[in-house]
Amino acid sequence: METAQDVLAALARRYAFGDLEALITQGTLAADGRSTAVAALCAFGQRVLDLDAEDFGMPEEAGEVSPDLLDRARASRMPQAPRERPRGALASLRPAYRLLLEVIEIRWRRRDMAALVAAVHIAGEYLPMLAWEPVLGHAGDPALIGAAVGGDGSRFGVPIEPGTPRMCDHTRPERSACERTLRVAKEPGPGWRAYLDRQHSQVSSALGDCAARCRTPCTVVTRLDDLVRADLTGRCKLAADFADSPLVKLRHAAPVGHGFGVPSPEEVQAAWSRARTSLSRHPLGKAALAGTDDSYPLPGLPALFSAIAAAELHPDTLLHDVTKRIMSTLS
Repeated sequence: METAQDVLAALARRYAFGDLEALITQGTLAADGRSTAVAALCAFGQRVLDLDAEDFGMPEEAGEVSPDLLDRARASRMPQAPRERPRGALASLRPAYRLLLEVIEIRWRRRDMAALVAAVHIAGEYLPMLAWEPVLGHAGDPALIGAAVGGDGSRFGVPIEPGTPRMCDHTRPERSACERTLRVAKEPGPGWRAYLDRQHSQVSSALGDCAARCRTPCTVVTRLDDLVRADLTGRCKLAADFADSPLVKLRHAAPVGHGFGVPSPEEVQAAWSRARTSLSRHPLGKAALAGTDDSYPLPGLPALFSAIAAAELHPDTLLHDVTKRIMSTLS
């Protein structure tokens, strides 16, 4: 017969942090130091699993979480003030993509397809910024980006004068976001947070267009060394096609999109198979996906993200390590 301890351990192994915390707070575990520690770890784990990036690394109301876990989460945090330190996901998106890979894998194993598709969609939105990171030296930090995209000959964030030929392929929302990113670091906190919520992903898309799709390039890309530019263009084209792939488009059939259906695991696998075929038409995509037969539920996705990032990206173990801490505390 299963004991309460067995049930708690099973929930921990399934990353069911919310359910586990609810049972703990209802007195399933003796009211001692263990219950407080487990509740805090559960609250932290659920926040990370939900990709609640604005609050990553913040203290939990349920209790204290080990600083080493908080610091690992902060690496993927979006700073909530213009001068906040450390810069988290504005310094580098690589920790965030490692975490996304871990979350996607966990959602697959839990059969949470709506949440999986939402995580894939987030990954698609910021892939152009991930591709630009080696060139910029940061992940599109508004406090630093001006030096790389401004100056003579740049049309980045420059309004189109009425009656003049349109020389920039950015959409109106992209132009507005690019203009905003050049000044938002000097704005108060509410304006900064509104920019991150509504426009930062548009800047990512705009940078991708600069490198991969612009018909009349300006100095944003022409200032780059030819080899650097060619490499960046190849990675941004791959990122753009991933964002347009059947896998990302599944979002529009899920509750997080515009409909009420949730894709089945079989539909997710089929969409990823079609996406792989399309992405393999790119030389870089073909090299990344060729012969991929790994244990990852969407085979080749870590390799694809690594190719776009120009850096090795493996799934993180942050949530796995949270589960291990919970199991250790329970025992």
